[in-house]
Amino acid sequence: MRSRRRGARPAETALRESRDAYERLRTYLILAVQAGLAAGTAWFIASDVLHNPQPLFAPAAAVGTIAAAMGHRARRTVELLAGVILGALVGNGIIGIIGAGPIQTGVVVALAISTAAVFRGTGAVMVQAGSTAVLLGTVSPDRPDLGVPRTANALVGVLVAIVVALLILPLNPVRIVHRAAGPTVDAIARELTATANALARRDVRQAEDALQRLRVAEAQRRNITEVIAAACEVARLSPWRRRRLGIVRRYAHSAEHLELAYASSREMSQWAVSAIRAREPLPVGLSRAIEHFGQAFRLVHRDFLAGREPDGARERALRAINDIDEASAEGVESSGAVVVSQLRVVVSQLLQISGLPQKVANQRAGLNADV
Repeated sequence: MRSRRRGARPAETALRESRDAYERLRTYLILAVQAGLAAGTAWFIASDVLHNPQPLFAPAAAVGTIAAAMGHRARRTVELLAGVILGALVGNGIIGIIGAGPIQTGVVVALAISTAAVFRGTGAVMVQAGSTAVLLGTVSPDRPDLGVPRTANALVGVLVAIVVALLILPLNPVRIVHRAAGPTVDAIARELTATANALARRDVRQAEDALQRLRVAEAQRRNITEVIAAACEVARLSPWRRRRLGIVRRYAHSAEHLELAYASSREMSQWAVSAIRAREPLPVGLSRAIEHFGQAFRLVHRDFLAGREPDGARERALRAINDIDEASAEGVESSGAVVVSQLRVVVSQLLQISGLPQKVANQRAGLNADV
């Protein structure tokens, strides 16, 4: 029996990793297509239309702007342009005085980055300023000035990327959030159910395995904040996606509560393992409450992205509270008491996500109203 279980685990791990890889591909495939389209178009405009030297920087700027989709594109685009312009101004000014060469290149790069730092430029601004200065510092004096063409190429790349990302092939903000956050939410809900079953059976091995998988799921959800920011930006700026703005904003407003729910769920599962190991009393209501919370957690995610009121999630959360009260009445010891406390916290967070004010949610969950 043990050998079969051990043999099944690598297969389950491989299947899970394959599923995760497929979900990542679904999430980022649209960005790859956007980047390819923007890069090709930017190269054509810079090389064949404008006949600029060094047209390579146009597609590079386009890809850099598209890549910023998984974050704050507007800010990063401004940083890219600011760095290029600053590097061109400093490079042209200094090279006109001291000439070109290896020593002059080092001086120009140092001055360009220092100037960016003086103007409180971010790391991205410094990188772009320094790379532009490198390009200018390595060009011999008899070659044409590349500062203006490179700046023009940067503008071409950025503008093409913006047109592609917001007008020609914009992301579906709701779909991108669902694909990024959905697998993690489902994984956490699934492991909470596994934890509940482990408590009911007093199976410490099952509880430990669920806790380990829960830690992995929590680590994987760290890019969701950037995905939500990108989705909000697309919904706000793209005329084709603006009707989705309300749904995405509502999901974004719940993100802080979701973060707390993630962390508290992991801590709760950790204490559940301790309670099983210590052979503490484990009332049936405790495992039921964990399972109901996991179901509510999955439902609130799906209801938000479907544009529905999370009535089902709220109802499951209230059932979890009744189970918590029942378990507390039967009696729990030290680790079990912590599980109960963490359950009340996560249920309160979920009720707040569903639209209840903090004071009301805390009261329903049996917490101090000011917590």
